[in-house]
Amino acid sequence: MSGIILRGIKKSFGKDLIIPDLHMEIEDGSFTVMVGPSGCGKSTTLRIIAGLEKPDEGEVFIGDNSVVDVDPGKRGIAMVFQNYALYPNMNVYANMEFGLKNIKMPKERRASIINEVSEIVGLTPYLSRKPSQLSGGQRQRVALARAMVKSPKVFLMDEPLSNLDAKLRAQMRIELIQLHKRLGTTFVYVTHDQVEAMSMGDKIALMDKGIIKQYSTPKEMYHNPQNKYTAQFIGTPPMNIFADIIPDVEIGFRPEKIHFRAPEEHALCILGEILTKEQLGAELNYLVQTKHGRIMIKSEDDVDDTTSRLYIKKEHIFAFAPNGSRAPTTDAVLDALARRSEEEA
Repeated sequence: MSGIILRGIKKSFGKDLIIPDLHMEIEDGSFTVMVGPSGCGKSTTLRIIAGLEKPDEGEVFIGDNSVVDVDPGKRGIAMVFQNYALYPNMNVYANMEFGLKNIKMPKERRASIINEVSEIVGLTPYLSRKPSQLSGGQRQRVALARAMVKSPKVFLMDEPLSNLDAKLRAQMRIELIQLHKRLGTTFVYVTHDQVEAMSMGDKIALMDKGIIKQYSTPKEMYHNPQNKYTAQFIGTPPMNIFADIIPDVEIGFRPEKIHFRAPEEHALCILGEILTKEQLGAELNYLVQTKHGRIMIKSEDDVDDTTSRLYIKKEHIFAFAPNGSRAPTTDAVLDALARRSEEEA
């Protein structure tokens, strides 16, 4: 078993409280992504799991074992960093072999494992090359392969694709998903990129100021955000929020759920002035000014009118309390939206 449990984790650096009280359970064999803006505590949490940072308070379990006082090298984990951390004077084979030599693995066994892993990650033709002779994507594969040869219980990855260009990042995302399926090992992956989080994770932990704002599947996080923070972090463009339509309730709706033509039933109709139109393949992004603020619309409709009525169905309305938590979209909320629609019409 290689699940991970964090209980009551607290961590400060000097006077800065990074993680106030973190509780988290990562399932054995899952691909869990920790996502959030810079400084939210995600990398610190990963380093605490790895043993590179010690929590001020709390417990860390890998499998059934408490590891909070166990050295990083004895935790059964392997970590892949953003900067690859390869030995520049060693070729690919030697980089992969280094850790196996340290544990005094026999030479023939080392060669067998390295050849097997090299084949899996597509490095067989490059074993004699040094890191300086490799592309960014190839270097990242070497970093992964070096972790794989140790057969860890857990892979920890800290923004491993952030140094790659957009096309290569997309390719490596697919390769990491396939690698996880092949190995069946627990992956914990840190990123600030919500696209990586949504496309790769079985589960996503969205963090802010050391607090997990939501921990769920990507589908649940997108379609059922538990708070305004999640609603506006997840989604491209993010959810539109109106704070002045109904007293003490903020109204949200996704950019792709706004209609330029009236559906059979709608909960809200507002007037908007189209400020910009951005062509993105089959879809267009519109920046629209309304009396309640600017919003984004994602649509397949190509609209040339400057001013347009915008319609949102009731099932696509989200309500949030003043403290940012999710609130029920009650009949009273829908009635208030209907009255506002009549006023604006």
